[in-house]
Parts: sequence; C-alpha cells; structure tokens
Amino acid sequence: MWPEGAVVTLKDRWRVVRPKVLGGIAYAIVRTLGSLVRVRFEGFDKVEACRSAILCSWHGRTFVFANAYRNRGAWVIISQSKDGDLQTTIFRRLGYRIIRGSTGRGGVRAAVEAIRALREGGLMAMTPDGPRGPSGVVQSGVMTIAQKSGAALIPVGVSAAGRWLFRSWDRYLIPHPFTRAVILAGEPIYVPADATESEVEAIRQRFEDEINRVEAEAERAMGHPPQDAKALDLRH
Repeated sequence: MWPEGAVVTLKDRWRVVRPKVLGGIAYAIVRTLGSLVRVRFEGFDKVEACRSAILCSWHGRTFVFANAYRNRGAWVIISQSKDGDLQTTIFRRLGYRIIRGSTGRGGVRAAVEAIRALREGGLMAMTPDGPRGPSGVVQSGVMTIAQKSGAALIPVGVSAAGRWLFRSWDRYLIPHPFTRAVILAGEPIYVPADATESEVEAIRQRFEDEINRVEAEAERAMGHPPQDAKALDLRH
C-alpha cells in the first residue's frame, strides 16, 4: 500500500481505514433505525414488468428507500469523493452494487458502466437531483443513461408519517422510530433512442413533474399536506 521505506503516520493509517470504520458505525445506525420503520410499497408491479429500470426519488428521501430496498442487487452511482468512500461502505453492506463516479469526477466512465448494467437487464436507483442539487430538478445525466440504455424511468415518491426534516439543501428526511412510511412507484417513462434534444427536454420536465406528483401522493398518504413536499402544486 505504501512505498518501501515510507514513513507512515497514524494519520495516514486512519485515512485508509476511516471509510470502513465510520461506514460500519453509520451502517449500524442506519439499519437499527430502518428496522424500526414499517414501510409499505405501492405500484412496484410496474417495476417488475420492465426489462430494466431506473428508480428515481429526490435526494432528500434516500434514507427510507435505501433501507427498504436493500439486498435486491440494485445498482447505485456514488461519487469518488471521501464522503463517497463512506457511502460506498454503507451501500455495499445494504446489498447494493456500486458504480463510482459523479458529475465532477469519473462521470463519463460511471455513465458507461450504468448503461452497460441496464442493457444487461439491471435495476438502478438514482437521485436525479443529486449530489449537489438544485433540489427537485432532474439533471441531464439520468436522461442520457435512460436514452442510451433503453431502461424505463420510474418516478418514486417517499414519505414517512413521523419524521425529522433537516434544513439542508435537499430537506433530508429521517423517519422517527416506530413510524410508518410509504414508497410509491409511478408509471414508467421511456426516452426514445432517436429523441431530439428538445424532445428529451420535454420528457425530462414531464418526468420531474411525475416525481413531484408521486411524492405529493406519498405525503398525503402519510398525513402531510402536499405543499410540505418539494412537489407539484396539484391545485392547479
């Protein structure tokens, strides 16, 4: 690991083991809290009917989804940052398959690997507004992956009856212990291989609206007014 004769400090050693140590602690916390939440899935028969699919929910709702959808072999893309090293430990132990990359580093390679996995019939979970936002906006990367792989885009809404909403850019949701949660899947949306740039943009906007719609539906199911979600105002 280190060149022969190199002086290795405790700080150097900690830097190497940090992701596994902290990741293990974080995983234990995530699973302990996750095991105390009763989650109901709705609409996932649509996912099973697709040859390959990309499940998309907003970045702030990943805690509930990541716990509930564990050990199903779904692919996730995680950044190559130090935080990404920590997340990789957590998600790998949750039973996800990992592709490393982001818009900043390794993005092209990650997209190529994702397209290959989906063409082989894989299932992928993505936060289309992550990792830095803006919140509630579908980025172009997921559209490119869907178009080139032929995979279905599945809008997913997540909510919990009792929860903490952090004042972060994504209003990250952590469920209360012993609460109820729901994960809703909407109708599949496809991006034709021969779609023009303007057609892809129209599909992107429709997909964004659909994620907002199913999240608003999930919010109502858990007793929250839709305006509390980062969601489409269904009164208009």
